[in-house]
Amino acid sequence: MTLPPTRPAEPTPGGASPSINQWKTLDKDLKRIVQLEEAGQFVGRPLISIGVALVFIVVAGVAASLITGGTPNSLVIVAAAAFGAYMAINIGANDVANNMGPAVGANALTMTGALAIAAIFETAGALIAGGDVVSTISGGIVDPASVSEASIFIWAMMAALIAAAVWLNIATAIGAPVSTTHSIVGGVMGAGIAAAGMTAVNWPVMGQIAASWVISPVLGGVFAALFLAFIKNRLLDAEDKIAAARLWVPLLIGVMAATFATYLVLKGLRKVMEVQLPAAVLIGVAIGVATVFLTRPLVRRQSEGMENRKKSLKKLFGLPLVASAALLSFAHGANDVANAVGPLAAIVHAVSNGDTAAKVAIPLWVMVIGAGGISFGLVLFGPKLIRMVGSEITKLNPMRAYCVALSAAITVIVASGLGLPVSSTHIAVGGIFGVGFYREWQAERRSRALGLIKGKPLPPEERKRRKLVRRAHFLTIGAAWVVTVPATALLSGAVFLALRTFVG
Repeated sequence: MTLPPTRPAEPTPGGASPSINQWKTLDKDLKRIVQLEEAGQFVGRPLISIGVALVFIVVAGVAASLITGGTPNSLVIVAAAAFGAYMAINIGANDVANNMGPAVGANALTMTGALAIAAIFETAGALIAGGDVVSTISGGIVDPASVSEASIFIWAMMAALIAAAVWLNIATAIGAPVSTTHSIVGGVMGAGIAAAGMTAVNWPVMGQIAASWVISPVLGGVFAALFLAFIKNRLLDAEDKIAAARLWVPLLIGVMAATFATYLVLKGLRKVMEVQLPAAVLIGVAIGVATVFLTRPLVRRQSEGMENRKKSLKKLFGLPLVASAALLSFAHGANDVANAVGPLAAIVHAVSNGDTAAKVAIPLWVMVIGAGGISFGLVLFGPKLIRMVGSEITKLNPMRAYCVALSAAITVIVASGLGLPVSSTHIAVGGIFGVGFYREWQAERRSRALGLIKGKPLPPEERKRRKLVRRAHFLTIGAAWVVTVPATALLSGAVFLALRTFVG
């Protein structure tokens, strides 16, 4: 029995069979065509994302037109809805990376799983626990009397919305996770200065916000480094790592449950119930204790048969890390959706009622635009920042990512108790830097000990090679944080003056 030939010997026009060289040439040509098709798909993929985003923005504008069609100056609301959708898309592309990046970088979640979880919980947080009302002057940074005239107020909010969205877009393009809250604050400040001068700004409040540029990442980094040091001392360096894990992992999961319960009650459930910090802490402690008792038998069962090495311990932190990412996304959706729709809600109120107010209600259709935009932005443009935050600043594993997530929640709770204005973005990224710099410090200690044992220090080039935090990202992100408020203020002021000049 003979096998059929791999390539049938088809006759050529002259009657002869094609040669091997002719087949090789054909294979090369087909390979080039496939490569061209793949290159075309690679180039076209971003254009598809941009197209889908534009469709969402147009749909938001059309929906606003249909809902408010009978309102005078409804075109203003349509434009505001479009820019609000654009802002929400950029929040999803930039800010959500801080919640999902550590879990993806630690391989506890795939990118697809992270996008699905984040989209679901961000939307749920926005629609279920998002605030009923929102402050129109973003934390009292501008004197309401200076923008009390409805037309000035509308253009100020529009300028703030446009400037914040454009800056977030730029930051995402250069790979810098920045604070959306600070972006809106800068936008409102710039529009307020353009409308009423420097005296319109509450400079003490701005000073607190500027201080948070340092306070937020430092607190996040210190807490994350302390948690990692504890895990290293009690688990990673233990002689019997499995026995240590059975003792400490349930306690660590309980601490995480208590922290996130407190965080969620304080920051994510304002619409459902209003709870003060002491009561929130008591609720969190009760949930944390219950979690310890529930997880202890599960950890014991999961650890049976594990080898006594560090790699085994990483598996025990995977599920808690996924849960923390989901809860952070829920709280983020409940809180930060106001950054997208707050100015839009303020414009809708001013156009509909002809006056301004310190706080306004958020219509359901406005909240849907914010929630939908965040989800679209996350899915379409979020992977770039998720990869950068999760794996390009420093190498993360489930234990290090656990420290980052726990640090973010604890820092927000501590800051709330002290009345400090902090940024969740700065805290999360600061926690990643804290973990990375702690690892560098540990590596430096080992290097010095090794050098003393061998009688010679490590050469400078070898020490430089062992840096565990990418300095380029450190400088880029730090610079983006510092210029966020000034950049959005300048953009907003320019947009406000243009709107007043050309639109009226």
